[in-house]
Amino acid sequence: MASSLSTNTKRLLRPPSSSLGSLRPPFMLHSLSLRPFPSKRLLIEASGSTFGSYFRVTTFGESRGGGVGCVIDGCPPRLPLSQADLQLELDRRRPGQNKITSPRKESDTCKIASGVADGVTTGSPIKVEVPNTNQTNDLSEMSVVYRPSHADATYDFKYGVRSVQGGGRSSARETIGRVAAGAVAKKILNHYAGTQGLGSPVFDKLEAELAKAVMSIPATKGFDIGSGFEGAFMRGSEHNDEFYMDEEGRIRTKTNRSGGIQGGISNGEIIKMRVAFKPTPIIYKKQRTVTRDKREIEVIDRGRRDPCVAPRGVPIVEAMVALVLVDQLMAQYAQCTLFPINTALQEPLESRSQLSPSLS
Repeated sequence: MASSLSTNTKRLLRPPSSSLGSLRPPFMLHSLSLRPFPSKRLLIEASGSTFGSYFRVTTFGESRGGGVGCVIDGCPPRLPLSQADLQLELDRRRPGQNKITSPRKESDTCKIASGVADGVTTGSPIKVEVPNTNQTNDLSEMSVVYRPSHADATYDFKYGVRSVQGGGRSSARETIGRVAAGAVAKKILNHYAGTQGLGSPVFDKLEAELAKAVMSIPATKGFDIGSGFEGAFMRGSEHNDEFYMDEEGRIRTKTNRSGGIQGGISNGEIIKMRVAFKPTPIIYKKQRTVTRDKREIEVIDRGRRDPCVAPRGVPIVEAMVALVLVDQLMAQYAQCTLFPINTALQEPLESRSQLSPSLS
């Protein structure tokens, strides 16, 4: 239990004794008691908006606020980058493009506000902004109730306040910042296509980082890699990926039940993973719920939503995977300055020599 320390300091410091026969410690603690903190509500600060260690991305904004976006820190300098590079990816997740996505009409036009000069990155933080232009303001009914399977209740329980307008930070519109940052990460990865030695053992395993990344996406409920849960029903003789030498002298595996990762480190095979999304919680029918003042009522959520989240989920998953890989790539190169990798077992030199001079 959290507690505070109370001491009686009246005679905490004891003067030295003049008698050699009565040697005692130079100070004495006369009383010690523990008491709980005063019964006042602790202030909880919202966090968790930054992802990555070397390639760091912080997203900002709410669904019905002035806009959303991200700040990217750790991008190398002299990387060719334009708003068109980001817009290509943002258009893939943009709503209102077909019958199975949200009818909300947003152009999702991005603006690079810093970190790029003369068409190349400067090495300083890159800020990307996307304005909100098609907000719905009539959400008065939703301001007093907890929508089933939304984040309204848990946000209110934890912070004592919530953004009713579109779910605030829990809205999928937050993922615009992820996709924009993922576009930058993909450009970096294209320059290092020959790199295998990504990931680390124990707590920083590559599959663990991927799981955390994709499970942070709104509406995700499941993740597996390689054989996944099906592997639990196999024998070792059925599941093992046997090694062989291919025509180019590389060590490969005949099968890929490991999903391209073994011991937390990628082995050069295709990284195979699956992500499960739950159905949208906005169903346009009466549901039982509770109000903020603890009254049970029925409510119909009339918000705009995606009938199926998967189509727009694909570019978001790709972005999060790219963010993980580029962060691991930078960790790899940081380690290689002190501990060179075993180049004899890596890709042939000719494939690894195609590094861009601006990024090597």
